[in-house]
Amino acid sequence: MPKYLLGSVNKSVVPDLEYQHKFTMMPPNASLLINPLQFTDEGSYIVKVNIQGNGTLSASQKIQVTVDDPVTKPMVQTQPSSGAVEYVGNMTLTCLVEGGTRLVYQWLKNRRPVHTSSTYSFSPQNNTLRITPVTKGDIGNYSCLVKNAVSEMESDIIIPTIYYGPYGLRVNSDKGLKVGEVFTIDLGEAILFDCSADSYPPNTYSWIRRTDNTTYVIKHGPRLEVASEKVAQKTADYVCCAYNNVTGRRDETHFTVIITSVGLEKLAQKGKSLSPLASITGISLFLIISMSLLFLWKKYQPYKDQKQNIGKLKHFQAMKMLCMTSEYMNLLLFQMLLVFPGCRVALFQPLMVYQGKICTVQFMKLFSTSLPNNKTMQSEHS
Repeated sequence: MPKYLLGSVNKSVVPDLEYQHKFTMMPPNASLLINPLQFTDEGSYIVKVNIQGNGTLSASQKIQVTVDDPVTKPMVQTQPSSGAVEYVGNMTLTCLVEGGTRLVYQWLKNRRPVHTSSTYSFSPQNNTLRITPVTKGDIGNYSCLVKNAVSEMESDIIIPTIYYGPYGLRVNSDKGLKVGEVFTIDLGEAILFDCSADSYPPNTYSWIRRTDNTTYVIKHGPRLEVASEKVAQKTADYVCCAYNNVTGRRDETHFTVIITSVGLEKLAQKGKSLSPLASITGISLFLIISMSLLFLWKKYQPYKDQKQNIGKLKHFQAMKMLCMTSEYMNLLLFQMLLVFPGCRVALFQPLMVYQGKICTVQFMKLFSTSLPNNKTMQSEHS
């Protein structure tokens, strides 16, 4: 049976004596104020309106009132707290809330909702998340979001402890040439190898040397230094082993070290020596061609005041040009010897023929050879 709370007639409020300090109505809008609100105030309320005139008009409306307590900050517990091994163990995450009514739970991983899958399942109230079995892909930032009609709160982020690996074992070096699983280094160099793999907890590493069908451990740890001069053979085989003492899994990778007497850096330097040689050759050829053109120009240039000496002048200019050309050839060939010190002098003695006479370019006279002056040339050929 509904209980009468209060009423209003001609803007006058008539409360029930039992509820006059709890319920208040402010005419003419007939709003009902409940103060203070308590959980016992939850229920159905009925408002009736009567209008008198030529007749009486009546209307009523039923209103359902719910009272909720705000949500307090939730907390997530993980079982087992020590963690679980990949593909072997299971994990349960439970969301705990001290205060709040009509709670709705939602699980988030990396800020995104978690849905039911082959490995994820939820309790009927959704406050528990089960992962069976755990894998490396289940690692992430988990949180629990709890809300009701009047508030919502999210827990702190937790990262479940999942043991996995080793995965992706590989060996790298600080120098040398790597082709596949073969490292090539120069004789006399020391090379540092680094062995790494994705694993939790971190792996323990061991290095194994294989010689004449026998193997033996040479070092423990993620790094190995090999000095090429201490390797008796030019080719050596090594193995890096990684072991996870929690998951019980291990992996290994094989590689070969080849020691060469001619290193890549020497070959690179030899290749770089071609550049100055090309520059020297180009400049020298330019000078020779320029002097040849000058010689041809002077050969056909008319001399009005000295027509009687044209023959002698041409002979003198030709000899002068020949000596200058020889001098530049000497310089060019000497620079080539500087670039290629292994060449012999006897290989570079080019011959020049002028008017039936053979002229030999000698390296021994590189710094003493000088061009004859005009008087000497004229006296010799007058």
